[in-house]
Amino acid sequence: MLKQLKEDIQAVFARDPAARNTFEVLTTYPGIHALIMHRVAHELWEKDCKTSARILSSFSRFATGIEIHPGAKIGKRFFIDHGMGVVIGETAEIGDDVTLYHGVTLGGTTWNTGKRHPTLADGVVVGAGAKILGPFVVGKNAKVGSNAVVTKAVPDGATAVGNPARFITKDKETIATTETRCPEEVATTTENTEFQAYAATQEQPDPMLEGMRVLLDRLEQNEQRIHSLCKRLSLLDPTFNLSQTIEQPLSDEEIKIIEEVRRECEAQKVPSKT
Repeated sequence: MLKQLKEDIQAVFARDPAARNTFEVLTTYPGIHALIMHRVAHELWEKDCKTSARILSSFSRFATGIEIHPGAKIGKRFFIDHGMGVVIGETAEIGDDVTLYHGVTLGGTTWNTGKRHPTLADGVVVGAGAKILGPFVVGKNAKVGSNAVVTKAVPDGATAVGNPARFITKDKETIATTETRCPEEVATTTENTEFQAYAATQEQPDPMLEGMRVLLDRLEQNEQRIHSLCKRLSLLDPTFNLSQTIEQPLSDEEIKIIEEVRRECEAQKVPSKT
């Protein structure tokens, strides 16, 4: 257990720039306090001292604001930053090098006594306020954005955002563009790949807005094609009434909605400079 504690402390230094020394981490980090008490409570739970384990778990919740069921399985170098409001259910399983922020819930959605809580693979980062609900796997090195609500499996390396959660994955083309960037940008990308605080980046697009942008572009192209075809048809057939085929003008409300969507889509394409 002492070796695990040393690794847990090193994980704090690696993921929290506010950590200054070991004494400070041991005395002022509720995530460390909750983890120490959970490891003891889990040993009691495994030895069938379940009442004692629950009592220790309840004291830990009272002292730290972090609720971890003694039956939950937690790997090495686990880090809970800030911690208040974190809830980890009985059948939850957490791999190595996982990070949770405050307000995270690993909950169940069924009354069954079997597996009903999520499994977090190695390297997962879960942002503040996220809810992961159900007996599925969040893949290796995946990220769950702040306040996301996840109810189905997350692929390896993907980022889940929104409610209900939508998945953002990096395709090969996106990864290949890092080869053409300057060394500073590549270094930043590499650093973000290793660890991203709150599971969020400045270049994180919204897949719904991206889909709307593609549909709006295609709709505009199709309208131009239809108008061009109608003009040609009117030249070939004098009986063809061109005036009846011209589209009806958009209302002010429709124009306003489209302009708002366009602005949001364009904002997704402009990287933040701050």
